[in-house]
Amino acid sequence: MRVVDAFAGLGGFTEGARQAGCTPVWSGNHWPLACEQHKRNHPESTVVCQDLQQFDWYELPKHDLLLASPACQGFARARGVDRPRHDKMRATAWAVISALEACRPRATIIENVPEMQQWSLFPSWMDALARLGYRISINQIDSQYFGVPQSRKRIFMVGYRDRAPRLLKNTRPIEELVPIRSVLDLSDLGFPIEDRARIAMGKRVLADPTKERIAGGRSRFGQEPFWIPYHSGNNTGYSIDRPIWAITTRDDTALINGDHMRILTVDEIRRTMGFPGHYLLPANKKQAKHLLGNSVCPPVAKEIIREVMNAA
Repeated sequence: MRVVDAFAGLGGFTEGARQAGCTPVWSGNHWPLACEQHKRNHPESTVVCQDLQQFDWYELPKHDLLLASPACQGFARARGVDRPRHDKMRATAWAVISALEACRPRATIIENVPEMQQWSLFPSWMDALARLGYRISINQIDSQYFGVPQSRKRIFMVGYRDRAPRLLKNTRPIEELVPIRSVLDLSDLGFPIEDRARIAMGKRVLADPTKERIAGGRSRFGQEPFWIPYHSGNNTGYSIDRPIWAITTRDDTALINGDHMRILTVDEIRRTMGFPGHYLLPANKKQAKHLLGNSVCPPVAKEIIREVMNAA
């Protein structure tokens, strides 16, 4: 099955397609850094770097499956109040319609945050898919049920032109969920928590809310390792023997290990997202984490694409 990946970012969707046995033939994204990394990891695929709202979709190579992850920032709750830039981000969803109108592949999978369904124009957008002949199932997927040590909730809209889709299900029983402990290097302690030790090392003293979250975690776990949301959240800690919350583009998760703490490393986040260890990333840690936090989890993509292939 030949696959194209629109709004491809780091290439999580493409990587899932490759693992499912598909042939990635094209990807597109507006960010040069993302395009560069995509090309490094998928040299077999043509990579186009431009604003896809301006792309001539008739130039796409022949393909059977169109993957798309239009910008989610205009829909996600974390966006805050509406601003004009969010209207622009929401408009990327219409580029998917344009691509399908031009090429009419047999199947499509479109990924986004669940809040997209609350968009005032979502019914019109779905109607446009129907008018192009696509029969769509909206699948609420949590990555933790697909072997990823992270609870990342997304919708995957699967559409066919020649058959009715069936709803996909979260596949892994709860007793088989992968804990975040499995990807953590617990020998990497990071830096002291205590004020004087941090000052002596030239580190900033932790903010009071962070100290309160650490104290809350210690009341539950004692000196055993646990994690906290670094910038916000309840005054408590969370077990490393369960999947972690959704990874974002920020350094907002901290591992507390005895009297030390640190943020998750790039490699830990890569593995938490389900990317293989050999997957190439930018040397700049902030850029690498940003790309990872915006990605589709490859193991989730692989299973959904396999379902599409089996239905073909």
